Amino acid sequence: MVPTPEEDVATGVHCNLDRLLADRGLTLARLSELVGVSVVNLSVLKNDRAKAIRFSTLTAICRVLDCTVGELLELDDTR
Repeated sequence: MVPTPEEDVATGVHCNLDRLLADRGLTLARLSELVGVSVVNLSVLKNDRAKAIRFSTLTAICRVLDCTVGELLELDDTR
């Protein structure tokens, strides 16, 4: 299935989940357990393929990782 132009457009938002996990010595699987979100969905977020995120998920991730939204997500001005 070929993505439509709307689906293929980059959002310009970069997720720092991989760095935050490494800094805290956590795996994606452990974060999944703590947050209650599937590893697949967290992987989509980590690999910058997410199109949206629920505020409740965002809040849970930030609480577990003890970070701010701005530390987790940042705008990539190069896109």
